Amino acid sequence: MFVFDMMESFRAALLSIRAHGFRSFLTTLGIIIGVAAVIAVVSIIQGLQFTINQQFEGLGTNSIVVQSVNTFERRIQGIISRITPQDFEMLSTRVEGIATISPIIAGAGNSVRYGSQVTAVQVTGSDYNYQVVGRIFIKYGRFLSDNDDQTRRRVAVIGETVRQNLHLPANPVGEYIRIGDEWMKVIGLAEERGQILGQNQDNMVVIPYGTMRSITGNQNKLDVVIQIILGDISQMEVVQDRVITLLRTAHKLAPKDDDDFRVQTSQQLTSTFNTVLTTVTIVAGGIVAISLLVGGIGIMNIMLVSVTERTREIGICKAIGAKRHQILMQFLFESLLLCLLGGLVGLLIGYGIGAFAAAAIPNFPAAVVPLWAILLSVGFSAGVGLVFGIMPAAKAANLDPIEALRYE
Repeated sequence: MFVFDMMESFRAALLSIRAHGFRSFLTTLGIIIGVAAVIAVVSIIQGLQFTINQQFEGLGTNSIVVQSVNTFERRIQGIISRITPQDFEMLSTRVEGIATISPIIAGAGNSVRYGSQVTAVQVTGSDYNYQVVGRIFIKYGRFLSDNDDQTRRRVAVIGETVRQNLHLPANPVGEYIRIGDEWMKVIGLAEERGQILGQNQDNMVVIPYGTMRSITGNQNKLDVVIQIILGDISQMEVVQDRVITLLRTAHKLAPKDDDDFRVQTSQQLTSTFNTVLTTVTIVAGGIVAISLLVGGIGIMNIMLVSVTERTREIGICKAIGAKRHQILMQFLFESLLLCLLGGLVGLLIGYGIGAFAAAAIPNFPAAVVPLWAILLSVGFSAGVGLVFGIMPAAKAANLDPIEALRYE
């Protein structure tokens, strides 16, 4: 009997919504806008987070990056921190458990020329191991060798974007490009790697570490980034502690002084990004979700008006034997269905907005709507329908049939 009552209440709610289609649409508009806004924000941020996690997974879980840290307070005091070539040599020889270690010197933006073509590229100086730590695979030619580094040869490995911008041949090996005032022979073309955090990984030129040091000029101002790959991931904390101890000693830091460098693992980088993006998602979603409450209040008001309009109808239903709980379920189902329909429409619109926004931003990852966001939106919409539908439903159910039939 109860199941039959529920089915009849559901059917009556659907008929009422269809009979007042335009009013139903206006009633659910607040829910549609709220859910669409939440889903659009979440889909964009989650798409970015998903892409970042994938890209950091590509770095491997056994990598460590060592780089200098220059706080605002130290800068205004004229103190500039650096990781020096001497620091790299020290870590290379005095830290156990390292499978691969590579120095990276990132030069300023350079103009690279080939014939009449010019392009702006950040030239990187590194050694043979950079192919391993940077996960660079060669399409044509070869990568840098230890001999290139030791003899400071003027050679370079370029990315696909550089090749295209300079209008180099499909196989550019053997061609000469000019970086600043230096001529470099192209010895390798890297396979395409795509985007990471909005940066084009194929817009690169890598030259030998020794060559970069020789053409940079003032050796005292070199700032080296050191990337380490461990042979055994279980030694991660031991290696980190050893690196920190050696660098603090080399930089003559007192026990009370803060580190002027940072030692981070790929897992820590991923965790940092995820924490930031999760916080942004919660804050943005919470702010936008306020519109759902506004929509719920709107639904309650419309349903109260609907109860007043249908007072005689309710009186007739009660006069022919309708029970209190049947009237209650009919109006409660009507409110619930309005919110659920609004939530589903908002879900589709929100994903469309998120996908369009992500596609419109150059080099931005595709929008992703996680299952928890869908369930949360639909569940919250249903909750709004139940909470704000109880008062109108109770009012309808408590009407006196005699008074309702007399209502004009």
